[in-house]
Amino acid sequence: MLKMETFGGISVAAPTSSAVAKTTTPANSASPTSSPPPPLSPEQPQQQTVVLSPCAACKILRRRCADKCVLAPYFPPTDPAKFIIAHRVFGASNIIKFLQELPESQRTDTVNSMVYEAGARMRDPVYGCAGAIYHLQKQVCELQAQLAKTQVELVSMQLQRSDLLELLHKTEQANLSEQQEGQQNMSFESSFESGDEFISSHDEVTNDLGFLDDNNNNNNSSMLWSDPLWT
Repeated sequence: MLKMETFGGISVAAPTSSAVAKTTTPANSASPTSSPPPPLSPEQPQQQTVVLSPCAACKILRRRCADKCVLAPYFPPTDPAKFIIAHRVFGASNIIKFLQELPESQRTDTVNSMVYEAGARMRDPVYGCAGAIYHLQKQVCELQAQLAKTQVELVSMQLQRSDLLELLHKTEQANLSEQQEGQQNMSFESSFESGDEFISSHDEVTNDLGFLDDNNNNNNSSMLWSDPLWT
């Protein structure tokens, strides 16, 4: 605000006290309502990207590499082939445009994707990455088919193994039963033979006794038919 004052018949515009106070206030003084910026925590230090100058892009394009070159952090001079591949397919102007439209957190992945796409396009100019993806999907399908076939073969082998184990178990059971039957037959035969021996010994005793009886009978008969003169 200006205030009109008269000195010796001459009107002079003088600034008011509020205007003087505003002009004397430094421009970089913080307002009372503004909060100070939060300090960086020691756990998350600020990462600083080391940029080599000139970058591979500016070196290949034969231009001066500025301090804030967009391509410098992603195309170092130690790897010029990276920019050559991307430049042949997309062009330097398109790469710069893509990077300027994206935040810095996504630029590294974008550059890697463009370099991969450019390499695939140079190997297969017709399909590019789509051809590589198709071949990978085909390999996945073939491997899945082989896995399914192997699983079927494994199940069949497990069934054959179970059948073989069951057959071996039945064979062992049959052998054990045959052995038990053979043992029973042998014990029965041994008992039968012992019974035959007992019977044969009893007949011999009876025969011996019968011989004695026959002798007694002969003696009695001889005594009965003897001559009465001898009595």
